[in-house]
Amino acid sequence: MLKLSRSVYRYRPDTNRDLPVITAIQAVLEIHPDYGFGKLFKTLRRQGYRWNHKRVYRVYCLLKLNKRRKGKCRLPSRHPEPLVVPPAANCCWPIDFMSDALMCGRRFRTFNVDDDFNREALAIEIDLNLPAPRIIRVLERVALLRGYPDKLRVHNGPEFISLALADWAQENNVALDFIQPGKPTQNSYIERFNRTYRDELLDLYLFRTLTEVRQMTDDWRDRYNNERPHDSLNDMTPVEYLQANNQPGNSNLAWD
Repeated sequence: MLKLSRSVYRYRPDTNRDLPVITAIQAVLEIHPDYGFGKLFKTLRRQGYRWNHKRVYRVYCLLKLNKRRKGKCRLPSRHPEPLVVPPAANCCWPIDFMSDALMCGRRFRTFNVDDDFNREALAIEIDLNLPAPRIIRVLERVALLRGYPDKLRVHNGPEFISLALADWAQENNVALDFIQPGKPTQNSYIERFNRTYRDELLDLYLFRTLTEVRQMTDDWRDRYNNERPHDSLNDMTPVEYLQANNQPGNSNLAWD
């Protein structure tokens, strides 16, 4: 009478079918709460799950986890220049500063060291004040395990134009590549890293002490180098990309 097929009439939805997907999604977001769907799906694939993206996205939306995309108002570049990727590790280290505040309102700074070749976070130094001698000590610690770079890409801050850093660079045959004032796009790799660091850690948590910031930063840097898939590295981590290209390096940069 109703003209329904028997398969439709006898269909019973399996309410437990998506429980493994929900469990896996929640486990990843427990560690990486700032991941969007793209990074989440790639992380699930790296963990061995073979669900297709349509199923994962359906469950992702049912859990109300989809994030609002922020529109960007940008003027088109009239003379775009492609970013130059070095042919090997230690060719260029971009370095930069960031700032944030503790719960008490006291501000602190971070000194970030990256590698343009595989986007590896070589060091993140955190303190209330980071003068030029402290910057040199950090670079020496990284060079002890990694070797000296061919050049450092820096902006024109007072720490980078100091005579102490210039003398250190001359002694170790390291060139200082200064970007033009007001042109942060000339140091785009470290600027992109700074945004990831801020979105995935600094803006997600409230910090009570500098020790807490340092501990959480060390844990995040380890995950960034060894677990987080990178879009521009064919979805490999920085350490995997370094190994795939047979480049020397030590990603376990840790010191007291």
